[in-house]
Amino acid sequence: MLKKRDYRGIVVALVLVVCWAGLLLYLLTSFPVDFASPLTYLFVLLQTHLYTGLFITAHDAMHGVAAPGRPALNRSIGTLTALLFAYNWYPRLLPRHHQHHRHVATGQDPDYHQGGFWAWYLRFLKQYITWWQLVLMALTFNLLNLLFPLENVILFWMLPAILATFQLFYFGTYLPHRGEHAADNVHKSTTQAKNHVWAFVSCYFFGYHYEHHDKPYLPWWQLYKTK
Repeated sequence: MLKKRDYRGIVVALVLVVCWAGLLLYLLTSFPVDFASPLTYLFVLLQTHLYTGLFITAHDAMHGVAAPGRPALNRSIGTLTALLFAYNWYPRLLPRHHQHHRHVATGQDPDYHQGGFWAWYLRFLKQYITWWQLVLMALTFNLLNLLFPLENVILFWMLPAILATFQLFYFGTYLPHRGEHAADNVHKSTTQAKNHVWAFVSCYFFGYHYEHHDKPYLPWWQLYKTK
């Protein structure tokens, strides 16, 4: 009997990309920025969350679950969503992320640092940001600035990308891996208390971080079931 193909990961990835691109297009072309309106700040946060979703989708592809059983399509999804998140290069991210899983919270873990929050965050950025990304971001910024109002470009394209790095780092790296872990904690990770709404809003269920390391074959939208 032929195994039924699972298209859910592909659909989830497509929905995230379409939502990110569609909202960004609307905010750049049609939304009048009003700093007195709460809608402006709400849209900044929503676009930040969608930016984070792009990287989470690329992360799922690193574990082969964005398009399970279709390695070429899975890699394409990972490459696209990583590029949309500040021109990250998927083939560079892939081995580093698996090194993190193999050597979590050790000197060989590219995501780990024993210093304080800001020192760790800056090291985290240095591990993943390259000069050519900065060049491409600068070129894109200047191009967008020719086409759209400057405040819209800053608020809805540039600022959410920066805030999303905080979101990913704080909830997906710093909180779960900071401090000492018990000897029997094989994944050297902590986890959020069970609250599916907050777990999704904060970082697409990756606050359930011990569970992710324990079951890395689960996509983000299935991770809540491990609680």
